[in-house]
Amino acid sequence: MDKVAVVILNFNGQTYLQKFIPLVVRHTPGYRIYVADNGSTDNSVDFLQNHFPQVTVIRLGKNEGFCKGYNLALQQIDSQYYVLLNSDVEVSPGWIEPLIALMDAQPDIGACQPKIRSYHQRALFEHAGAAGGWIDQSGYPFCRGRVFEVVEPDRGQYDDTVPVFWASGACMAVRASAYHALGGLDNDFFAHMEEIDLCWRLQYAGYRVFSCGESVVYHVGGGTLHKSNPRKTFYNFRNGLALLYKNLPARHFYATLFIRLVLDGIAGMKFLLEGNPADCLAVVKAHFSFYRHLPAWHTKRKSVQARIIDARVVGVYPQSLVWAHFIKGKKYFAQLVS
Repeated sequence: MDKVAVVILNFNGQTYLQKFIPLVVRHTPGYRIYVADNGSTDNSVDFLQNHFPQVTVIRLGKNEGFCKGYNLALQQIDSQYYVLLNSDVEVSPGWIEPLIALMDAQPDIGACQPKIRSYHQRALFEHAGAAGGWIDQSGYPFCRGRVFEVVEPDRGQYDDTVPVFWASGACMAVRASAYHALGGLDNDFFAHMEEIDLCWRLQYAGYRVFSCGESVVYHVGGGTLHKSNPRKTFYNFRNGLALLYKNLPARHFYATLFIRLVLDGIAGMKFLLEGNPADCLAVVKAHFSFYRHLPAWHTKRKSVQARIIDARVVGVYPQSLVWAHFIKGKKYFAQLVS
């Protein structure tokens, strides 16, 4: 068994591999690096085999999506820790050592992430993870360093190492034994919010999730689906409902789902009024997809709820983030969480 496996999922990402794989190889000495290829039709695999033979390529044959792609790849890798790394992430010198040292020191940590800054605006945090994820009472995710579209500059305010609700799938170290015991990422999510679901289940299983302020990487973001793509809107809203349905404790289940349905309806109308009918339609499609597969989601819920060891979770904002942000004007994490 290896100590650490750095695993990059790739689909037609030769441009990103050319830019970022050299840095991964340079700044990750002594650890195995894998690229799991989701049936790319560009020259990604040939590029790796010709220029980076030390990188192990796992061919998945077709585009299995983010979740199933990783699950299939990790079944083939025997390692104590996995580091899931997006192909559009630039790692920095010494990025991986603090993550592994943290998990070595505290065996109850199931997953952790570094600080994630924007590749294009390097002083700013990046939307997908920033300095560790939180969630509000209605299931809206936000981060230390990013609330909705408001992104903070990194001034060292999140250089600490602290528990959070979720770690970003853009760069996440996860304990392999915990990952497999919980069944990994949920294949039905396909992509988006799958790491939040996994981290919620990790906490239910008695593990903690951390943000490690000693490590930093830079994320391009939007490499798979740009934020303006209605398909991304579909996954965010569909998976947001699935996330709550699977994991909400019974005492908050019906009230929270009702509130979320109302807020999703408002969001759909907002898209329409702002001249984004495709995003409005994506919200409608997301809901119909969720309802159509409700029996399957219900089966998953029963499985999750039956396996809860510790129902206490960290990183939940006990109010409405929508109200606090848009009505009360609380734009930054420190205004929400003291």
